[in-house]
Formats: sequence, structure tokens, C-alpha cells
Amino acid sequence: MTSPPTKPAPTPLDRLRLGEALELASHAIGLSDPNPRVGCVIGSSDGRVLGRGYTQRAGEGHAEVMAMRDAQSQGQSIRGATAWVTLEPCAHHGRTPPCSLALLEAGIARCVIAQIDPNPLVSGGGVAQMRQGGMQVDVLDTEDPLVSTARELNPGFFSRFERGRPWVRAKIACSADGKVALADGRSKWITGEAARADGHHWRRRASAIMTGIGTVLADNPRLDVRAVTTAVQPLRVVLDSQRRTPVDAAILTPPGAALIVASPTSAGPPLPGTEIWTDISLRDGALDLTALLRALAHRRSVNELHLEAGPTLTGAMAAADLVDEWLIYMAPMMLGEGKPAAHLPRLACLEDARRYTWIDSTTIGSDLRLRMRRTGLSTTFTRPPHGASESTASA
Repeated sequence: MTSPPTKPAPTPLDRLRLGEALELASHAIGLSDPNPRVGCVIGSSDGRVLGRGYTQRAGEGHAEVMAMRDAQSQGQSIRGATAWVTLEPCAHHGRTPPCSLALLEAGIARCVIAQIDPNPLVSGGGVAQMRQGGMQVDVLDTEDPLVSTARELNPGFFSRFERGRPWVRAKIACSADGKVALADGRSKWITGEAARADGHHWRRRASAIMTGIGTVLADNPRLDVRAVTTAVQPLRVVLDSQRRTPVDAAILTPPGAALIVASPTSAGPPLPGTEIWTDISLRDGALDLTALLRALAHRRSVNELHLEAGPTLTGAMAAADLVDEWLIYMAPMMLGEGKPAAHLPRLACLEDARRYTWIDSTTIGSDLRLRMRRTGLSTTFTRPPHGASESTASA
């Protein structure tokens, strides 16, 4: 039996340039959605960088095209050069032509790719097309540390195509004893200004921000991105089974679009300019959260879903095991009797508790920011059954 061919190990220059491409890709946060954040570096065989680029807004230039334009603007010839890309170049005609063909037509001799695109319209097609055109194409081994780093830039994009639902990040701001509000509901402000501003960086990463009607009625939040610059405002999603969202609710006002998710039998006042879904199935009398996440992925190409909600919705999402990551801002204060971060079912024993792993902790102003994920969860997922996620929308 013939053993499968081994992938060539990346050279030190490959690692250097892919690292630079990953840094470039981070500039696409808040810009490229729903397309993935991709970076590209084009260089010569003697080590010179000829062009750099990262993905622009949907319908505009992808990373590879931007890198070629950058080289052209500097009068650099890229024929015979190498392109280092954080994600497989697309091979289909969407809003833009295939990047794989653009690289071939430009005379790129070699392409080094960190990871294969999970979108079935691409997945392996870009590599095949470039190889058929005579280009040397090297793809990193899936166990390479650079692959994990690259996937961390796009957890939602991979989740959407490999699980059929968005990557869900739940944000809470609480006291050191785990309370998010006083017993009477007052919560402004538990955390400081620096922590609240930092939260906007995480909102900016999201395709959508979700909350419940209780939060809308109690706090009248805008839930948009304000403290940092963003080219794309996330979709704001309100779970409102009985259609109680006021016409003048702040969450319905620009910038950005809003979506109300209500039960099939609900009735309420018209909300001009606001999308309303009434076809999400019910489970035990409540909106089926798993069905909702799949609908958000399929209909609205939601990659990352940022959850900022009260204890009822936060607890329901956690109880359904739909929260992939927790973003916790903890203030150095004790509130005593107050509202918990999440209403969760009572456990019979400690062995039944969900276990999490801390992945990051840092001080933000006077507060502590903690991030944790379900123990054993990575950003590498098992693909859903065929047809579970049909959303292939991209640039």
C-alpha cells in the first residue's frame, strides 16, 4: 500500500510571511463580514515583499487582489513571485471574480495557503484550479500551529460552514460575586468606562448582536458599535415572542439593521423598516434557539453572534449548550443580593456542571476581562449533515 504524500514543511520565510498575512487579516475585522478575514503577502524569491493586502467590504477586493494592486501601485512585477495567503483563494464567481484565476493570470508561480476554505463553493477548488494552471501550491498541515492561529481569526466563518450555525460569544458584566444588577434591576454602571469601550471591539467582530425583549424594555439599549470605528454595523436581533418591542425602541434606529424574532402566533404594531421573523419553530413553548441559530447562518450569513442579554436568555442559551465562548467583565465590587448572570437549572451534583477552560485574562481599566470556552471545544468542527447549512453567500 502506498502511503499518502507528505506535505512539504513550510520554510522559515513561509512562516514569516504567513505571520505577516495573519496580522494583515486582522485589519478586516469589522470590514469584510460576511466574508472571512483574509490576509495576503506577495514576495520575491530573494525575500522582498512586493505587495500586501487584506479583504475589503463584501463585493470589493479580496486579500489577493488587494496585494496585487499594492504591488502594481509600487511598480513591482509579481510574475514568478510567491503569494502567502491565510485562506484558500476563492475559485467561484460571486460578487467578484475568482482570486485563483487572478493569481494565475498575474503569473504567480507559488502559493502557500494556511487553510482550505470550508465554503463548499470553494473547498479545494481554488487549490485544484491553480495547480491545473501550473502553479506550485503548498497547503499547511492541519496540525501546524499557524493553522490554529488562522482559524482563530474566523471562528464564525468556519462554524457557519462546518456546524451550520454561528460561533456564539456571550458577554456579561458582573460584580466579583457574579451579579449583573442590583435586586431592583439597576446596573449602570457595574464596570468602568474602559471595560465598556473594550466591549465595542467584540461587538465589532460580530455579524449580529442578540438580546431579549426583557433587556429592550428595561434598558432600551442601542447595541451598536460606537466606541471603535467599524465599516459594517452588526445586525441587531431581538427575541420578542409576543411582539412587545416599542416602535421608538433605540435598537430599531440606525445605524445598522434590526431583526425581531417572534412566535408564529404573535401580533404587534407594524415596525417600518424592521425585519420580523415569525416562522422559527417553538420548543416547549419557547422559540427554538438551535433553529434560530441555523436560520441566522442560512438566511443572513451570520458568522459570529454576540449575545448581550439578561439572565433568562443568557441562561437559556447556556442550558442549550449554544454558547461557545464567554466574555466576562468583572468589577472589583460585591453586590450581595442581586440578579445573576444567567438563570440555569439546578444541578444534582458537581459532576453535572459544565466545565470551561480559561483562554485569556487581562485587566481593562479597573476591571478584569476573562474569556473561557467549553473544555475541549476548539474552532475545528465536524461538518453538519449535507444540507444543514445551505448558506454559501460570499463576495
